[in-house]
Amino acid sequence: MTTPHQNAGDIALPSDPDRNSSPPAEETRPMEGKQGPLRVLVVEDDFLIAMQSEVALTAAGFEVVGPATTAEEAVALASEAQPTLAVMDIRLASTRDGIDAARQLYQDFAIRCIFATAHDDVHTRGRAEPYAPLGWLPKPYTMASLISVVVEALAQLRRP
Repeated sequence: MTTPHQNAGDIALPSDPDRNSSPPAEETRPMEGKQGPLRVLVVEDDFLIAMQSEVALTAAGFEVVGPATTAEEAVALASEAQPTLAVMDIRLASTRDGIDAARQLYQDFAIRCIFATAHDDVHTRGRAEPYAPLGWLPKPYTMASLISVVVEALAQLRRP
């Protein structure tokens, strides 16, 4: 037996959301921290990835700062907005890379990063390690995996 939202041959699982219903209220409320909304700085020089990330993070309830396309822009935005964390690409549209930007964010503002990059090798991880990465998101990645890594990173930040 099918429901109006099923095609013949589809199986409705109890966990399947109704395709025509709006998301629960908790999914659309801003994520809150002790000092207001949880802000995520997006540092990505690929326009499409930056926009997809911004849309996904906003839909998940985060306040997005940026996107920044250069290390210098990332530092300036972090200084102004004081984000909770940053999602950082390593190859950026400047002479400074994302690891250098992460160093400055960590040293100047105590902001830690999730590195979202295609450059996920031992040498790169070694360069980033002193700046306490919150996670690594190898490219290409899905927006669901981005949200999952951000939520895990926030849990890390809340641990004593």
